[in-house]
Amino acid sequence: MIEDMNPYPYTFDNKRYQTFNYYLKKTYGAKVAKVILDAHFTCPNRDGTKGIGGCAFCSNKGSGDANLFSKEDLKLQYLENKKIMQRKWDTELFIPYFQNFSNTYGPLDKIKMMIEEFIFQEEVVAIALATRSDCLDEEKITLLKKYSAIKPIWLELGIETSNDQTLEFLNRQERFEDFKKIAPLLEGANLKLCLHIINGLPYENEEMMLKTIQDLNRYHFSAIKIHMLHILKDTKLADIYQAKPFKLLSKDEYIAITIKQLERLKKDVIIERLSGDPIEKELVAPTWVLNKRQLLNDIDKKMKELDTYQGRLYEY
Repeated sequence: MIEDMNPYPYTFDNKRYQTFNYYLKKTYGAKVAKVILDAHFTCPNRDGTKGIGGCAFCSNKGSGDANLFSKEDLKLQYLENKKIMQRKWDTELFIPYFQNFSNTYGPLDKIKMMIEEFIFQEEVVAIALATRSDCLDEEKITLLKKYSAIKPIWLELGIETSNDQTLEFLNRQERFEDFKKIAPLLEGANLKLCLHIINGLPYENEEMMLKTIQDLNRYHFSAIKIHMLHILKDTKLADIYQAKPFKLLSKDEYIAITIKQLERLKKDVIIERLSGDPIEKELVAPTWVLNKRQLLNDIDKKMKELDTYQGRLYEY
């Protein structure tokens, strides 16, 4: 029936945005799983270079809370965490994902070592590194460009918001200007760029969250991760929230804003995630983020109800 037709082209199913799963299956012809790794980096906002203690929302695991096996040896980590992924999905293709802290904040030799440990393995289709804009420079980008000639290198940059006042409140010790400065170098380096943003940051309204998307649209990037702010125990943000609670988005508010963001993105940008993965025992609030499947289903239902899709309102 006409009313059941999906106007969005980059999908196998009812999704009205391009999932990472769709992109990987179209690219490699099979399911691909990310294997989380901890290369034991730190961050300039933790070691005293820029600050101590890290960003207000960041846990002491450096956002790598889902890393179930995080011993020193990378090869052992990979084998153990790969087994976990294979229990979830029937796959033989993998992306080693260096998630904890800032994985370009260190010497070139260490970056070379951790990439070369995996990039020549047949089952590895790409390498992903989470980092910050201020942990990149021309020398590191040149190195990553060299590896991208072998297999795709994904750089996952925490942007969070384009609003510098919010970044300051969060003790980010980084400004949106840091991304703007490095963006031209990244664009010419044949790297796959995935940007992370957080909706529902303290004192941000819908207009500010939509502006973050508009600001990012001025730059070239392959993918984006969007998720709702969730407050974790033993973080600075938990202390702030418990001392003086600020408004958190309801699930319906988050869905409405996220859909508006998707409408304003380019149609072919990959949506790597629309939810976070907090561990229940470590979560302060909001509790609705724990039901990831329900959230994604509700986004799908609402987009169909509104007859909208990713890129519908994108302005060139």
